[in-house]
Amino acid sequence: MTATPPVPGSVSSTPGFVSDVEAGAARGGLVSGAGRVRRVLVSGWPPVVLVVVGTVAVLWSYGVSVSDLVLFGVYLALGLALPGVLLIRVLYPGIRTVAEEIALGLALGYAVEVLVYIAVRAAGAPLLVAVWPIAVYLVFLVVPRLRRHWRSPVRARTPIWWSWCLALLFALLVVWSAVVFFRANSLTWPDLVMPIYDMPFHLALIGELKHHVPPTVPWIAGDPLYYHWFVYAHQAASSWITGIEPVVLLCRLSMLPMLAAFLIVIAMTGHRVTGSRPAALVIAAGAIFVGAPSLFLGQSPYPFAWGGLLDNSWNSPSQTFGGLLFALVVVLLLDVFRRRRGAGLWVLLGIFLVVVMGAKAVYLPMLGVGLAAVAVVEVVRRRPPWSILIALAMTAACLVFAQLVLFGGVRNGMTFYPLWAMRRSWADMTGRVYTASPPLDSLLGVTLLYTLCWAIALCGIVGLLSRPRSLTRSDTVLMLGIGAAGFIPVFLLGHAGHSHFFFLWSAFPSLVTVAVQGILILLRRARVSPTATVVAVGAGMLAACLIPVVCRVRVPLPAGAPEALVYLPYVTLLVIGVLTAVALTTTMGTLRTWALMTVALSAIGLPACWYAIVGKFAQKGIDKVSIHGRGIVPEIPQGTLTAARWLRAHADPDDVVATNTHCRWGRENPCDTVLFWLSALSERHVLVEGWGYAPTRRPIPQHPDQIIEDIPFWDKERLRANDAVFNAPSAAAVQRLRDRYGVRWLVADQRLSPHPMIGQFADLTFRSGAYSIYRLRDNSRP
Repeated sequence: MTATPPVPGSVSSTPGFVSDVEAGAARGGLVSGAGRVRRVLVSGWPPVVLVVVGTVAVLWSYGVSVSDLVLFGVYLALGLALPGVLLIRVLYPGIRTVAEEIALGLALGYAVEVLVYIAVRAAGAPLLVAVWPIAVYLVFLVVPRLRRHWRSPVRARTPIWWSWCLALLFALLVVWSAVVFFRANSLTWPDLVMPIYDMPFHLALIGELKHHVPPTVPWIAGDPLYYHWFVYAHQAASSWITGIEPVVLLCRLSMLPMLAAFLIVIAMTGHRVTGSRPAALVIAAGAIFVGAPSLFLGQSPYPFAWGGLLDNSWNSPSQTFGGLLFALVVVLLLDVFRRRRGAGLWVLLGIFLVVVMGAKAVYLPMLGVGLAAVAVVEVVRRRPPWSILIALAMTAACLVFAQLVLFGGVRNGMTFYPLWAMRRSWADMTGRVYTASPPLDSLLGVTLLYTLCWAIALCGIVGLLSRPRSLTRSDTVLMLGIGAAGFIPVFLLGHAGHSHFFFLWSAFPSLVTVAVQGILILLRRARVSPTATVVAVGAGMLAACLIPVVCRVRVPLPAGAPEALVYLPYVTLLVIGVLTAVALTTTMGTLRTWALMTVALSAIGLPACWYAIVGKFAQKGIDKVSIHGRGIVPEIPQGTLTAARWLRAHADPDDVVATNTHCRWGRENPCDTVLFWLSALSERHVLVEGWGYAPTRRPIPQHPDQIIEDIPFWDKERLRANDAVFNAPSAAAVQRLRDRYGVRWLVADQRLSPHPMIGQFADLTFRSGAYSIYRLRDNSRP
């Protein structure tokens, strides 16, 4: 087979990229069996096999059946990854590792599947989504010039430690998922019900996308869904193709392949930017563990060492899905900056931009800022930025469409409220109520403290100043622009659910990449030895572990303690840092001191979330740590799952259900209206279930401290008509519900004492535990 030459600007042609090519079977003869075994053992396959086997074992031990594992594996390989890889080989050729090619192919498979599913689901034929991979296979078999892409192309070789380290990072994510998320989110009823409402929210949206495109809010029938819902379209398609229950996909299977591909793509991006595999590995790890370092004992205060991939990978499927696709957008833009030509590159960029548009709302605004910054720099350098302007125009078009069509121009509770997050942080540290207003000096102090923490974590960016020309590189400018766009909402906006932090969390990979790039430039310029670098890393990690123990500041502060105590650990760190820098400068010089201090401080901030995890486990023990905290499990009404599943089996997907339950179980007084369980388990539209969180045109909190559960339902006439059937049933009430709102079923929670006369106007068709299900008659008169 003729070797394909490296494509300019591709992964293989990047400076520092290891591009040794496997020449074939053996030089001058057949390889012996022992030789083949040895080649396999020293290749990247052993860590891959071990981590796959370990992941399967973990999933099986947490309730995923063998049949579901097999079905999902086949679907992942043949329905997403392989057709995606074939398309990648045509549209985006280059010399890559097997892992990189599979990650790119899997991401493209996700994107194409979502677009196809939206079309076929809107046409009423959801199972036709399975046709697209078959069509790809047929085209690549029938068209002669495409057949060669079935053969494995020339591969780039990597050090064996690279494969093991990436496998170890993914293994850590699997273990984290098992210990922190799987244990707290069972697949069986009633253990599936936990105090947090995120999972039923996601489950209800998957059910909605299984049956309707365009989607509406399933727990408020008929209201349009203004939300980033593309990940639920993917999960709905997965459920149709495999037959696997949405709850298994949501709570066990869907996110793990995305996380694996995300790690690989971030590592690939890091290697392309820095030209160093060790630096790329640090970038991949930093994208997981970076955070504002918390130097307190006990629970880290909001928002220190909080958020990012660890806290959101399962809690927010849209963040994980969008993060993977956005990482591919960045990879493609790096080639645009390097003047790589080819229509395939632009086709892929268009596909990924369109899917990112509906995957997560935060990415396109940040990308627009980054591209605008790159365009300005190119103009200043007197270089025509036409390709960048084209990418910016594509981004702007997608952003406008998303804001006007997908999101309907709604803000969903996002308000302009400068330093709101810092007010919440002050309350967390001092033990005050969240609605308390801090004094101005306290507010400014916490703001400076939080800024200092991020300056510590990302101090490597300053290292770029040691080579000023690096600040004008397009990839560096893009990531700095994305990072700046991530920080601005944290300081200027407020949201009751902290959603404005998703901008910052989404910028973590870009921020970590430029920070590590600056560290690498600084280390090379100062000619710091690997030994000295390791010592600096160890010193930083030691400081991060010892300062909390020595200062012994625990938050929230005990009653009567001075607020100044919250600054003590950080003042201590600064004093130690200044003294160390002075001592090193006298012996090593300014440049080497700068480099070593940057490494030490980065060792405190880049793995900040890791320190928080270790501290949490040390304090609480493994049994008491979960992604949300187990809290108090509410009393679950008997028969809930059975009744909802009966309804799913007997009601048409377009039927509307009315219920008298509007409050979360165990939180009826006062009523917590964030309720999604009936729509989630039945996969049917509910006229009015809960309304505490509804991404639609509705009244929103005018203040981020306003509790969304306290907002009354805005359509009072609908709510009165709904509740009248249960509290004072009559022929007129039932007829109004049926004719005006399209209701066909009633689900009565007997714990709430519905009127016993309901049966005179509707037919009792099923009863399970606390629930009675009625079907409305065509003629509601007794």
